[in-house]
Amino acid sequence: MPLTQMLLDAVVSRSFVKTAQLMIDEDGSVKDSASSELRRSRDQVRVLEQKLYQLMDKLLGQEKNETSTLEMCIVNGRCCIKVMTDRSTIFDGLLLSSGSRAGSILEPIAAVPLNDELQRARALVIKAEEEVLSKLADKMLAEIDDIQNLLQIIIRLDVITARAKYSLAYDGTFPDIYMPNHIGGEPSDSLSQGATTSSASSHPSRRNWKLYMPKSYHPLLLKRHLEDLHNAKKDVVDATAEIRRNLLGKHIEGNDGDARLASMKLRVSELEKNYPVPVDLMITENTNVLVITGPNTGGKTISLKTVGLASLMTKTGLYVLASEPVKIPWFDGIYADIGDEQSLTQSLSTFSGHLRQIGVGAGTNPLEGAALGMSILESFAETGSFLTIATTHHGELKMLKYRNDAFENACVEFDELSLKPTYKILWGVPGRSNAINIAERLGLNFVIVDGARKLLGTANAEINEVIVDMERFKQSFQEHLQEAEHYLMLSKELRESLLVAKKKIADHAVKLKNRKTRAVLDSASVARSLLRSKLLQQQLQFRESSEVESEKGRVVSSRQSAEDLEQSKSCDISPGGRSLSSEASKAAGVDEQSKIPVAGDMVHVPSLGMQVVVSKVEETKGEIIVQAGNMKLRLKLKDIQSRRSRTS
Repeated sequence: MPLTQMLLDAVVSRSFVKTAQLMIDEDGSVKDSASSELRRSRDQVRVLEQKLYQLMDKLLGQEKNETSTLEMCIVNGRCCIKVMTDRSTIFDGLLLSSGSRAGSILEPIAAVPLNDELQRARALVIKAEEEVLSKLADKMLAEIDDIQNLLQIIIRLDVITARAKYSLAYDGTFPDIYMPNHIGGEPSDSLSQGATTSSASSHPSRRNWKLYMPKSYHPLLLKRHLEDLHNAKKDVVDATAEIRRNLLGKHIEGNDGDARLASMKLRVSELEKNYPVPVDLMITENTNVLVITGPNTGGKTISLKTVGLASLMTKTGLYVLASEPVKIPWFDGIYADIGDEQSLTQSLSTFSGHLRQIGVGAGTNPLEGAALGMSILESFAETGSFLTIATTHHGELKMLKYRNDAFENACVEFDELSLKPTYKILWGVPGRSNAINIAERLGLNFVIVDGARKLLGTANAEINEVIVDMERFKQSFQEHLQEAEHYLMLSKELRESLLVAKKKIADHAVKLKNRKTRAVLDSASVARSLLRSKLLQQQLQFRESSEVESEKGRVVSSRQSAEDLEQSKSCDISPGGRSLSSEASKAAGVDEQSKIPVAGDMVHVPSLGMQVVVSKVEETKGEIIVQAGNMKLRLKLKDIQSRRSRTS
């Protein structure tokens, strides 16, 4: 709706747009059709330029001295000729400049009038263009408010589009933003669409989180890695294309080109494997202060910046560079005090950067700095309106968690075997000192290392041992968690496979059923064709037999007619002059036609030319159902000739 309202507020003057399109071309230049004066001036310029070009071609063609090198050039809008030798030319001209290396610039005398006229014509073109633009500007003043409003709308839409493109390009996650009553209280409202659904169906719902950002990335780290990967792939493509061109051109480089290409491919493979390590940032609802400890260059400050940038990105409408789901509170203010010149672009960590600002407890006595830091962090925790994330090397700050529930510890993991940080955060585990162990692994004298441990004290050693056990437990827990997630993923894949198999079985059953149905229909069609052919054969046979019987009947009737004729001569004549036997015959015929057959009678169907058996008589409808071979037919009573012969 905000975007819709923004577009509805835009006012576009169609008349001004049409006027501008008539005067201004797509490249921003004034069209010839903008005014008659402009068209006339530009036509004059084109004619003069054509005359000058023809003149220059003529002068260059007359110069037949092969030792001299002449070429046409434009100097301050005037057509001139550049002479590269010291020899004289056959045409007269004005010397504009000369030099031993650059050559001499001559303006031919014959070209001077044309050049002057051309300059005047170009001045007229500029004047005509200014007049057109002035008229257009006057019309723009009447629409200036709407135009400025439209410009602001376009700028806002461009910003929104840029945010969307960035979020899509880096595969960001839509954050669940909530507005708490206070930063440590219950969420009172959600600012993102679908927040209730995502919270109810995602992992954060199983625990009350104040901030939840699994596998989050620092935008600059991710951007630099993707750019390096893109450039490395581009180098491989370019090198491959160059090798192909050399092969087509039969330029053999030897093994250098292949070796360079292999090196580039190895670079791409390394970048794809060494993807930036994501940071899991999960802060519980009751936590107001998070203390992150650990070795230098381990990723502590990166974690701070990742949280701050993600919060700012959320407020500006950007997606967060983290895995789903993401839950971030609405921060009214975001404050950062890094305390040094840490620069990711220059690969400088806090430890290796130059100190410019004095951080909390830094640059002073360690004990005093630690006490001051503890006091400040406790004051932040008591307010309840802050979410504070602090990094420190002071071991005393690790103890705050065990006397105040508003504190939480975390540390960056360090691999003592490779003596390198893993850039992973261990939650609930305070960081421990690795300096003595690292020094021992690096080969420092055993006596010095042992003396350092004694000076450090037994209590600190025991604390470190406890921390080591906690780290091992945490690592074991993470391994079991990853194993459980792996089995969960396998179960999901198996379930999907079963669903796919079930669908395939159902589809196969449908196909079999359709196949059987088609087979039955095909068989029925064949059977109908056979029955139809047999019926036609029977009809032909009945028709032939009927014709034979009718022929016999005609012979018998002709004989009977002759006998009847002889008998009629001896018959009495009625008083009216009519034959009694003739009248009786007609009455008998009418009586025979009026007889209604019954089931089982054999009747003759003239239209079929065959005799059929009566199956059923429907006298009220005047219809009859007969059996003709294997078929049953419904006929009208008037379409049959009844013969009272019963079938057995």
